[in-house]
Amino acid sequence: MTNIFSLKNKTAIVTGALGLLGKKHCEALAEAGANVVVADMDEAASEKFAASLGEQHGGLKVDVTSELSLKTARDKILTRYGSIDILVNNAAINDMFENPGMAKELSAFENYPLDAFKKSLDVNVTGVFLASQVFGTVMAEQGSGSIINIASTYGIVGPDQSIYRNECGEQTFYKSPVYPVTKGAVVNFTRFLAAYWGSKGVRVNTLSPGGVENSQNEFFVQNYSAKTLLGRMAQPTDYQGALVFLASDASAYMTGANLVVDGGWTAI
Repeated sequence: MTNIFSLKNKTAIVTGALGLLGKKHCEALAEAGANVVVADMDEAASEKFAASLGEQHGGLKVDVTSELSLKTARDKILTRYGSIDILVNNAAINDMFENPGMAKELSAFENYPLDAFKKSLDVNVTGVFLASQVFGTVMAEQGSGSIINIASTYGIVGPDQSIYRNECGEQTFYKSPVYPVTKGAVVNFTRFLAAYWGSKGVRVNTLSPGGVENSQNEFFVQNYSAKTLLGRMAQPTDYQGALVFLASDASAYMTGANLVVDGGWTAI
């Protein structure tokens, strides 16, 4: 069974690779044997993190909203490794407001800024489209490959705004409209691309993670955990096995699917 999970001699690119989960995705792919391309906006940091994984890995500056940036990265990857076998579309914007005191007001649907909506659409949806087009075309031409689109439980169900209420019952923040909109689009884009490239040997699946514990307020961690069947938020490493499964031959007969790993959040 070990062999079907092996990614030896495979080349994998992870977008948004310097984020909390992006780094864990890279580590998992590297441990499974892949040559990992760490792709993010900070070239020096990408190269440094890639070097920490091992000398065979590389870091590149990649802007997923720029076709030129993606094509430049594609050419560099093919020159060095000769193939592109795995694409993890991980780059995404998740709302952060510079002024915490304004978070409640700005995150409310009635006030949500149009510019913020458009920016997230550009990265979370257009970025997935462009990266899949540029790197996936290489896979289609070589007759094999695995594309993994990172979505979210909020691409499946609507946000429960009550989990953002503190111990006093005050709403501290609203999950804004754009994140669920974009992640829902990613889930259905996966189905389109799986149907389009199935005959070319390119598998396309979604990985939908739940919330990750990352120094949030204690009331939020408790509220979130109470809604999961396992009674906790995810740890950053909880998605590594699922990612390697989707990248490897262990999921060879799986395409167009949405693998939900959320501790049971969406089960009830």
